Amino acid sequence: MIQFDKVSLRYGQNQQEILSDVSFDLQPGSFHFLTGASGAGKTTLLRLLFLSLRPTRGNAFMFGRNVTKLTLAQRAEMRQRIGIVFQDFLLLDHLTTWENVALPLRVRGGKPAVSAHDVTELLKWVGLSDKMMAYPSVLSGGEKQRAAIARAVVGRPEVLLADEPTGNVDPQMGRRLLRLFIELNRLGTSIVIATHDYQLMSQFPAFPRLQLENGRLNVHERFDG
Repeated sequence: MIQFDKVSLRYGQNQQEILSDVSFDLQPGSFHFLTGASGAGKTTLLRLLFLSLRPTRGNAFMFGRNVTKLTLAQRAEMRQRIGIVFQDFLLLDHLTTWENVALPLRVRGGKPAVSAHDVTELLKWVGLSDKMMAYPSVLSGGEKQRAAIARAVVGRPEVLLADEPTGNVDPQMGRRLLRLFIELNRLGTSIVIATHDYQLMSQFPAFPRLQLENGRLNVHERFDG
């Protein structure tokens, strides 16, 4: 489904190379943790996977197409197949929590009755049943994070990318959110979770780990501590 072949990326005023010769495959229904120190390039790699950045060199194939050759419109269309959670949440301030979560379904043109039910049930699952009509400005950081996660998974994307998705929630909610990701993975979604939480990863040693260090990627078949 996804194949990066010696992908590199430069940007910024000095055109510094943030990622160098990154190669890996993500098969349909796979689950990977993405690790690395701050500044190693984890968020940059997620943005490449989300098609909001274009590689400087190398080839990136997603859903059978070389994304380096797609137009902006084609990239935007492909992004509808991908769910993403960034650390800055990116909720729309003029929409309620319910409306923010429903947005991907509206863009895809889902049936209104089905969409309303899915959004409501998912918000209950992530503990936001009492904040459905609240606007982002009154939500705590943890509540914004849960709303962003709900928005990312509501359409059952083919690929889910999450940047520190349990970083602003308590351990109990963190485990609940991870169960949501695992259930989505069982339904066929490929998942990449960027995290510093080694305790979390140690609970799932069979999940492969993508480790970034100084812009280069190492692939570990299982968590090794």
